[in-house]
Amino acid sequence: MAKRRTANLDIRPVLVRKGAVRINMIKTLAAQIKEFKKASVLTPIFMIMEVVFETLIPLLMASIIDDGVEAGDMRHIYIVGGLMVGAALCGLFCGVMGGKYGARASTGFARNLRKAMFDNIQTFSFSNLDKFSTAGLVTRLTTDVTNVQQAYQMLLRICFRAPISMICAMSMAFMINARLASIYMVALVLLAVVLFIIVNRAMKYFQMAFPKYDELNASVQENVSAIRVVKAYVREDYETSKLKKASQAIYDIFLKAEKNVVLNMPVMQFTVYTCILLISWMGARMIVQNELTTGALMSLMAYCMNILMSLMMVAMIFVMMSMSIASARRISEVLNEKSNLTNPVNPVYEVTSGDIEFKNVEFSYYEDKSKAVLHDINLKIKAGETVGILGGTGSSKTSLVNLISRLYDVSAGSVMVGGRDVREYDMESLRNQVAVVLQKNVLFSGTILDNLRWGDANATEEECKRVCRLACADEFIEKLPEGYNTYIEQGGTNVSGGQKQRLCIARALLKKPKILILDDSTSAVDTATDARIRKAFAEEIPETTKLIIAQRVSSVQNADHIIVMEDGRINGYGTHEELLESNEIYREVYESQTSGGGDFDEKAGEE
Repeated sequence: MAKRRTANLDIRPVLVRKGAVRINMIKTLAAQIKEFKKASVLTPIFMIMEVVFETLIPLLMASIIDDGVEAGDMRHIYIVGGLMVGAALCGLFCGVMGGKYGARASTGFARNLRKAMFDNIQTFSFSNLDKFSTAGLVTRLTTDVTNVQQAYQMLLRICFRAPISMICAMSMAFMINARLASIYMVALVLLAVVLFIIVNRAMKYFQMAFPKYDELNASVQENVSAIRVVKAYVREDYETSKLKKASQAIYDIFLKAEKNVVLNMPVMQFTVYTCILLISWMGARMIVQNELTTGALMSLMAYCMNILMSLMMVAMIFVMMSMSIASARRISEVLNEKSNLTNPVNPVYEVTSGDIEFKNVEFSYYEDKSKAVLHDINLKIKAGETVGILGGTGSSKTSLVNLISRLYDVSAGSVMVGGRDVREYDMESLRNQVAVVLQKNVLFSGTILDNLRWGDANATEEECKRVCRLACADEFIEKLPEGYNTYIEQGGTNVSGGQKQRLCIARALLKKPKILILDDSTSAVDTATDARIRKAFAEEIPETTKLIIAQRVSSVQNADHIIVMEDGRINGYGTHEELLESNEIYREVYESQTSGGGDFDEKAGEE
């Protein structure tokens, strides 16, 4: 007894936690009903009214048979028949209105869920985004929302209609004849137990299925976005087999679930036919013995079908809810995710200058500080300076510059911009003054002007042309048939890598930033064009602080200072001439590249 009591005490907190999580999930989703509360209330009201009218029809039918047909009273038949038609029309109207408001409530709810998720995703920091895969977020915004939408519509309509219909039909059956109605009660209990077992077994498979959609979407997304690489390496068969494997995993899980759910129908049919046979046999005997009228028996048969069909609808609700719970949980995860980067209580809105200072900075992508990627960074950069950053792959060059625009927060120390800690600024104001051209350049579907105006939505065409001249992008744009109105395909697939880089640089310049960060963003540009871009920067935006991450020494050798990164630490800092004398890593890379070697990651003498 003591052991059993201890076990119960151990389980109870777990159940409480699960219940609290589920309640929180429901509150999170319910908050998105918003302006569709009226439709959500009217739907079950109309469904209940429909059930009431449907319940009256068998009773009126019994009256027609017993008091009209058997008594030969045509007046009674006409009157009650008219009431039946009226009840049917009223039931039809209520059903139509219930469907109308149910569709409005569920589709509106789905719309609000998608918008709320998308809006919240826009607030995520990079570390928040790292928790979710791109394919996972797409699945949540599409498949999961659709599942919840269908479940919500079913909840408003069937979840109210089925139980009320069952209760009303059962009540009317007992009013007519309690002895025969008890058959329904026994069948109802037995059927409820069987259906509970079936649904409970199917539920675990539905919960396993939806994470598999992430894998399927990831496979499709990766294949479509990299289709040129797939074809270049003749990997179509491999990609097809990968997709087939992901699809097969979903198929196998749903097959196991459906094998359980499909048992609903034969069990239901067996129960219905058994009830019909028993009621017909017992009812016929009672009619012969004058204990029951023919009309009453007909009504009982009708109520039998109402009761059992209502129970089947309840079973469908359980199946749909089991599918939607997994989706609802995934949606609420996105809605409840809070950005770990927030504005201070009284943020600073003005960035006075492009001065940058790192003070004893440590940074880790994880909570475990032992996995830090930046160590003991101390650095001062004056406004208007051009600073080059060199380092091998994985030396944390990008991690360093990401801290300036507060895409991540430091784990220790502080990053100062314009004499203030970046955590004191309004994030939007700070990022408007720090333009970043990332390693992976992204263009969006639209014209060249549309893409450039991401930097400044109100920029004139002349301003766009000016920054394109600075980025040396004008020379290829003007050769295009439609010039600046040339349409860019999604991802910029109809321009070359170097052209894409120059457009992204121009887009960043249009922000008129105090700090410009080029993260290896001229790697696809020839050295002559690279030199012209750097010359234009020096002449046209002298007051802008420029940070240039590069693999080519030629891209940064004329910078005011050069930082050499190694294993998340500053290995060297100085001018080109100073580093040639004092820094072995820089000297080796310079000699390697000037003697016909490769980029920063290739050591001198290596092939």
